[in-house]
Amino acid sequence: MKILISACLLGVRCRYDGASKAHPAAGELARRHELVPVCPEQLGGLPTPRPPAERRGDRVVTREGDVTAQYRRGAEEALGLCRLLGCEAAVLKERSPSCGRGRIYDGTFTGTLAAGDGVTAELLAAHGIPVYGESQIGKLLE
Repeated sequence: MKILISACLLGVRCRYDGASKAHPAAGELARRHELVPVCPEQLGGLPTPRPPAERRGDRVVTREGDVTAQYRRGAEEALGLCRLLGCEAAVLKERSPSCGRGRIYDGTFTGTLAAGDGVTAELLAAHGIPVYGESQIGKLLE
């Protein structure tokens, strides 16, 4: 199966702080499935590193301003790649304003989590692509 995956989970240094969040099960996932790494924030035109962002309602903001347009553009690009390459699922970085699924930071920059999805996760799910957080990789390895 082809799976879209947050590039940071594969060790790519594309997170807002210039780091990665390599997941120990990503290697096994790559052995069993064809992975398509993406960073929606970079696809949307944001640099690395970049200011931290959080989702506040329908907007994505940093302490310096609104970056919603870049997050939406990145989500559209990720969806386009899913369609073009025939991805059947996505594994995305949890809690991210782009990739988070189920719980994301609430926009107050206090480390508080709230129910919700990141922009990319929301768009992929709306188009019928199952979205998993990295803590759910095991489901794809069963």
